[in-house]
Amino acid sequence: MQIALVSDSTSDIPPSIRKELGVRIVPLYVNFEGKVYKDWEEISPTDIFSRVKNGADLPATSQPSPQDFEAAFAEALDNGSDHVLSINISSKLSGTVQSARIAAENFPGKVTVFDSLAASAGIGMMVLRARELLDQGKGLEEVISELERIRDDHIIRFMVATLEYLRKNGRIGGAEAFLGNLLNIKPILTVKNGIVDGAGRARGEKRALKEMVKTFKEWSSGRERVRVFFLYTGAEAAVQNLKGEILALDGTEEVYTSEIGAVIASHVGPGIFGYYAYSL
Repeated sequence: MQIALVSDSTSDIPPSIRKELGVRIVPLYVNFEGKVYKDWEEISPTDIFSRVKNGADLPATSQPSPQDFEAAFAEALDNGSDHVLSINISSKLSGTVQSARIAAENFPGKVTVFDSLAASAGIGMMVLRARELLDQGKGLEEVISELERIRDDHIIRFMVATLEYLRKNGRIGGAEAFLGNLLNIKPILTVKNGIVDGAGRARGEKRALKEMVKTFKEWSSGRERVRVFFLYTGAEAAVQNLKGEILALDGTEEVYTSEIGAVIASHVGPGIFGYYAYSL
């Protein structure tokens, strides 16, 4: 059975790798200053950060419509695939999975929608793993089983440079944001059970980086082979330092490093860096 892969733009898979994988990407939308833009295609995080810095309100984001997914599914099936596997952003962070499931109803028995319970590189790593297994001749059930394993057993840590975006998005209070910025407190975040959650905090970027490396070492201890996906925006030096620490550990291998797209950036702000990883 020929299985096509579909994902959404919050997977933040670099365009060159998307092409290699042959994955169809359905974009989410950024509603900013009275206009609607397609994530990754028509707006970048730099566009958002520069305009917010100059006084613009934070953008809103929205999921693709069922019709957007229907078009992607139809194209895949029309091009010779027997089935479509759609791997999407956590249903607890976006209505994207629901849109995909509504669209799938128009293709009975031919589309499987998988809720990654992840975001950004967490989705991307599942898409790459699915492609690898399909290329090895694995069937849909085997691929889904492996994706479920990765969904249940992985690690993510990332740091944000400013608390203002989290405050404006309602994730932390104004007083906490003010005090955190005043004391240079850097929150270390994770995605737990499909939602963004706190995983610690450190005073300053260097201490945050050390804490993220320490956590990675503890998680990876005893695992023979670990694949790591790095993510960032506006923090190239920081992510390079993080990579240097992580990839010096035995058994670790970098799959790719990617900037995050405009949708994810709208919620976490500039200066983010971190990692997703799973073991084989």
